Amino acid sequence: MKSLDLEEVSVFVSENIVQFHETKLKRIAEIKLKGILRKKNPYLFKAKNMQRAQDLITAILDAYLSSSEEKIFGDFLEALAIFISGKTCGGEKSASTGIDFEFTDKNTRYLVSVKSGPNWGNNQQQRKQQEDFEKAARILKQSRHISNVQAVLGICYGKTKPGYLRGYWKLVGQSFWYFISGNRNLYTDIIEPLGYRSAENNEEYRKKKDALTNLLTGQFMQDFCVKDGQIDWVKLVKFNSGNIDDGSEFPLGIT
Repeated sequence: MKSLDLEEVSVFVSENIVQFHETKLKRIAEIKLKGILRKKNPYLFKAKNMQRAQDLITAILDAYLSSSEEKIFGDFLEALAIFISGKTCGGEKSASTGIDFEFTDKNTRYLVSVKSGPNWGNNQQQRKQQEDFEKAARILKQSRHISNVQAVLGICYGKTKPGYLRGYWKLVGQSFWYFISGNRNLYTDIIEPLGYRSAENNEEYRKKKDALTNLLTGQFMQDFCVKDGQIDWVKLVKFNSGNIDDGSEFPLGIT
């Protein structure tokens, strides 16, 4: 494994974190009221006794944007891991389904899937990841040039110790960054360049988010509030979950 030039890592992070912020701003511009209302649970917000339209819109928007940001930043961390592995061990993006990148070291072909955080999937998704690893390994083992294949699930942050399960190694936080770089301190070294222009980027994001909140609140009050200003929860739930046409025959024959 080649030694890692931290200056190159810093430059990569500083340049590519801008894309993270730009993508966030793009998502803000694409949000429509009825789109996010269909994606969130109205029963939950009613149970929280939300009475103000702006509070409801803020909660729905925050929940939607939080899940979106996790996905966007996860893509950035995947790109960073591929970049680092490319510099240290010739890692390259994989063509196999469910595998992010792969590399060869000491006669072992490593198949690596990257997840941003420890709570990355349910049991079905974890089984699918195991199947993807197994399928990619079977294909590689058919090659005469590869004698050993090892699957690795790399999780970018978390405290869990390295472990072997479901036929692959699970490396979390410091262990994962060390695995692809040979640098025990890389997990802390990368934190500083992540703040590149963060103040100005986040200020622009906040302004656009506040403006969107005001816009969506006005639209919500017009479409889902009664004349005295109260939220029409029945209308909101019907919009979110109603799917039986009046007078139509139910497909299972229930009357």
